[in-house]
Amino acid sequence: MNDKFDELTKQMAQSVTRRGALKKFGIGLAGMALACFGLAGKAQAASHTGYCMVWGDGPGHDGKWLLNGYCFDTTTCQSGASKHCSGAVKSKNIGANPCDFFWPLATNKPCSF
Repeated sequence: MNDKFDELTKQMAQSVTRRGALKKFGIGLAGMALACFGLAGKAQAASHTGYCMVWGDGPGHDGKWLLNGYCFDTTTCQSGASKHCSGAVKSKNIGANPCDFFWPLATNKPCSF
């Protein structure tokens, strides 16, 4: 037991150059910055899932409803902008919104926000 402790204290007592110490410190600081800023945004999961909302004034002349860019969570009755909700959908894929009758939902377009 004493031998391992003696070896550890000898290693800790060895001199380290300034350059070596700064290099190790810089690597540690860069790793912390990446962990805090670079990975935090990518690791965040979507907090709500649901279906894309469509404009409530009916289908256009081509029989398609336009998506309004928002996703609607039917469990919590909340909505938020979603990159999945753009374009148009066929009128047969429109369902009733249990929380807001004015904004029907595109039941074939799942989304998250």
